[in-house]
Amino acid sequence: MCLAQFMVILDVAIVNVALPSIRGGLHFSTTGLQWVVNAYTLTFAGFLLLGGRAADLLGRRKVFVVGTASFALTSLLCAVSSSSGLLLGARALQGLSGAVISPATLSIITASFPDGAQRNRGLGVWAAMGGLGASSGALLGGILTQSLGWPAIFAVNVPLGALVVLLGLRVIPKRCDARDARATCHFDVAGAVLVTGGLASVTYAIVRTDTLGWLSPGVLVPLAAGAALIAGFWLVESRFARVPLVPLSIFRLRQLLVANLVVVMLYAALFAMWFFLTLYLQQVLHFDALEAGLCFLPMTLSVFGASSVAPRLIARFGLRHVLSAGMLIGATGSLLLSRVSPGASYIAAVLPGGVLSALGMGLSLVAGTILAVQGVPRGQSGLASGLLNTSRLVGGALGLAVLSTIAAGHTRGEAAHGASGLVALTDGFGLAFAVGAGFCVVGGAVAVIMLRPRPVRESDERLPAERPDHEGLEAGDAEEERVGEPVTV
Repeated sequence: MCLAQFMVILDVAIVNVALPSIRGGLHFSTTGLQWVVNAYTLTFAGFLLLGGRAADLLGRRKVFVVGTASFALTSLLCAVSSSSGLLLGARALQGLSGAVISPATLSIITASFPDGAQRNRGLGVWAAMGGLGASSGALLGGILTQSLGWPAIFAVNVPLGALVVLLGLRVIPKRCDARDARATCHFDVAGAVLVTGGLASVTYAIVRTDTLGWLSPGVLVPLAAGAALIAGFWLVESRFARVPLVPLSIFRLRQLLVANLVVVMLYAALFAMWFFLTLYLQQVLHFDALEAGLCFLPMTLSVFGASSVAPRLIARFGLRHVLSAGMLIGATGSLLLSRVSPGASYIAAVLPGGVLSALGMGLSLVAGTILAVQGVPRGQSGLASGLLNTSRLVGGALGLAVLSTIAAGHTRGEAAHGASGLVALTDGFGLAFAVGAGFCVVGGAVAVIMLRPRPVRESDERLPAERPDHEGLEAGDAEEERVGEPVTV
């Protein structure tokens, strides 16, 4: 499960370093090149909720195996693409396959282990793989592109995917294919179409802001269309769906809601960090692809190290404290990165802030993942994981769009006032890092405020079985499935 999650998240970031080589090899235009990233992001974000619910309804083991095989085949198609159109189509199909795999991985881990030490260790490693995939994309992309050429960044998924399928068929428990027959017979087609179209339209609008601007019709029209589709989805799920694709009662789980809000803030701040650091290392410090990739190695190790110790810290201090501390550490790292300048060095300007940001990401992602799935009924674990992954990807896309707009606007303003090109560019990067630190502070404040222990009411003392746990679940949710148990590691 963790290897599959690493492979899927890696493909969001690994292409960034290879984009100049892809542009030269397939003769992309400047505006067309961005769609090598966007085609994957668009279908991945748009189909995540549908993929998560499909795992619950059709069988997690089956959906996982089919999705992984499809991901390997579409990766091969990307590697052998001989034209820009073929590569973009293959990337879109690859994103669709990733949207099927990612929620299934978390759902299988959640369904395979009971609440407690085993599940939390599994969730910690799973979250670590997601963080590693996001942070090591530049490293692996630089190594593969410089040594073997850009097709290697896609071809590497083929043997990995085949290995995951073989191991999955062997080790995933068959009970993970258990499903709700009634829900399968009454699949919510209207809800599936509306939520997929809505998320895809909103994501499309976000990723277009880097070339069109936030107030252009090309952004506002799909944004409004996406909002209308999501509103229609909400209406269908609450009023008309016989068996809803997304039961709205799941949003009454306060822990799940808080986890998604915090993860949106986390990825809005730190996913964009890898993008800006890649540009800074290559365009300002003039590192080649391999050197820039190796510069991310300390950050990759920091994500893994923080993710490894996070379950023990959660057992000692609680989810609320670890999650808020992780967000504040990430904010501190982003503030340190805001000091980048043309004359600075990697060790002084990048390494301290990058390592702290990575540590914050590792701690926050593990705590947020455990928080999101704790107390969710098994029959909705795929949906909960789909929601969490959607928050990660939409948060990353939104953060990159917002921070890129801020950085570009500040750079133009500085250049208009006579600043040199590199000074204006790094000043824009610095402002983006500072705003990203603000996102982390907001996420930490959400965790501190919304996860405060609730005072025990007199009715709770009479009905201990329905008492909300120390992390703040609704009392009525205790009837679901072992909801309200404290985290133990």
